[in-house]
Amino acid sequence: MQQVKRYSEMTEHELREEIAKLQEKARKAEQMGMVNEFAVLERKVLMARAYISNPDTFKPGEIYEIEGDPGQYFKIDYLNGVFAWGYRLKGDGKEEALPISLLKGLK
Repeated sequence: MQQVKRYSEMTEHELREEIAKLQEKARKAEQMGMVNEFAVLERKVLMARAYISNPDTFKPGEIYEIEGDPGQYFKIDYLNGVFAWGYRLKGDGKEEALPISLLKGLK
């Protein structure tokens, strides 16, 4: 039985290969109408992308737009690994963690 590597243990090259495989699987799942499978694979792609993103480009106190959710913004309180902890503006004020791959800087 093959041991599966964690994203944190993979090289950037391995992560990019994994992302390509997951995107292909997601495309097939979407074509076959497998909505739940598609959603799971998309989340895996986001997590793998977080590990090739540079956490140093994200700053506590800054506000970022949430990718794929236009008009929604997230203010970072602190970073822990590849997760940004903070809260959504116009949200319920509860602290949550988002993978840094979901955040994009404001222009």
